[in-house]
Amino acid sequence: MGIHKFKPPMSGRMGVLWTLASIRDAALIEYGCMGHMQYGRMFLNQAGISRGCKLYSTHIDETDISLGDTRRLNRTIAQIVERDKPKIIFLLPSSVPTVIGTDLIAICEELQPEYPNVTLLPFGCGSFDIDGHRGVEEALLLLAKTLPKGVEKTEEPTFNIIGSCADLFRFHADAEEIIRIMKGAFGMEKLCVMTSDTSVEQIENMGDAHINLVIRQEGEPAAKQLKKRFGTPYLFARPYGIEGTLEWIDKIANIYGLTLDNSFIKSEKEKSMIQISPAISAFQHVIREHPDEARISLGGHRDVVKGILSYAEEELSLIRGNCWCDSEAMASEEIPYFSETEWVQAILSEEKGILMASGEALKWAKRNIDLQISNPDIKWRLNPYESPFIGFRGSINLVNLWLNGLLEQLND
Repeated sequence: MGIHKFKPPMSGRMGVLWTLASIRDAALIEYGCMGHMQYGRMFLNQAGISRGCKLYSTHIDETDISLGDTRRLNRTIAQIVERDKPKIIFLLPSSVPTVIGTDLIAICEELQPEYPNVTLLPFGCGSFDIDGHRGVEEALLLLAKTLPKGVEKTEEPTFNIIGSCADLFRFHADAEEIIRIMKGAFGMEKLCVMTSDTSVEQIENMGDAHINLVIRQEGEPAAKQLKKRFGTPYLFARPYGIEGTLEWIDKIANIYGLTLDNSFIKSEKEKSMIQISPAISAFQHVIREHPDEARISLGGHRDVVKGILSYAEEELSLIRGNCWCDSEAMASEEIPYFSETEWVQAILSEEKGILMASGEALKWAKRNIDLQISNPDIKWRLNPYESPFIGFRGSINLVNLWLNGLLEQLND
C-alpha cells in the first residue's frame, strides 16, 4: 500500500468483511490482529449495520506467526459454537496469516467433523494485491455456491436482490426502492437482499426465487452460479431516472413473462414528472446561460457513476464533466479509474458545476456534502429510511439535489 492523503481504497479483506457482516444468525472470526476488526466494526456501525453477523477477532502473537500455531483459532471456534450457537461461522484471514501461508481451508476441513450442526466456511482475500471490489465479488460468489439449497420455486413469483452491501452508499434506501417497485409493478415479494438485510436461512432459500436482480458488477458471478444451479434468470442493471426505471421494469417483465400493473406504472411516472417538472426549465436556463455550471462530475462505484450520469445526460441534458470509478479492475473507456492523485486533480479542474463523490472528497474540496454518492463517509448513517438514488423516488431526489446545488452556486 502506498502513501495516501485520504483514506486508502477498500482492501479485499474489508470487502469480504463488509459483505458478510450484515448476515444474521452467523458469526465471523477474523484470524488476525484485533485492530483490524475494531476498524471494520467502526465502519459498519457508522454505515448503519447494527445487527447481523457476530464479529470476533482471535488476535495473534509472535508464536502464532513464527511457529504457525493455530490453536488460538481452534479455541475461538469452540467458544463461539458453545456460546452463540450460530448456523454458520465465516473465517477470514488478515494479511499476516495469508502471507505466512496459514491454510484456513485445511483447518476448516479438519475441524468440521467436530461441529456437525455448524458450517465452517473459510474466505480468502487477505493478501495485499486484492482490492475491495474483488473481495465483495468473491464473498458473494462463495455464498451463492455454498448456502442455497435445492428446493422448489415459491408458489407466487419472488425475487432476490444481489449486491446490496454495506460498502455502497445509501444501500438501505436503494434496496427498499427496488422492493417497493417490484411489489407495485408485479406484486412480487423479495426472498433475500444479499447481503445488506438477510439471514443465513434467507440465503439458503435463494434458489426458490423466480428472478435475481443484480445491482452491481460484483454480483454477476453469483447470479450466474444460481442460474446454472437453479435455472433462475437474472437482470444486471441499476435503474436510474424515470425512463431508466421504466426500461428496467420492462426488461424484468420480458425476462420472466410477467404482467405489469399499468396503473402503478402510470401513477409513478406521472407523480415523478410532476415533481421534477419545475426543475426542467431551470436546468434548461442554466445549460443555455451558464453552461459551466451545468456540468456534472461523478466519482465512486462504476455502476453508480454510470447510472447517475446516464440519467443526468439523457433525461435532463446536463453536461458531462470529469467522471471516474474507484476500481481499476472495473474501469472502462467510458468510466476510467482515477488514482487519488488523479481524482484530486479532476476535482480541482472543475471549480463550477455539480460534483458528486465521496463524503471525504466533498468535504476536502469544500463542496456540497449533500451530493455524496460514495464512501469514504464523514457522517454516521443510522437512518435506513433516507431518500434513494435509484428508481422513481431516486429520480426525484437527484433532481432536487442538483437543482438546489446549482442555485446555491449561482447565488454565491
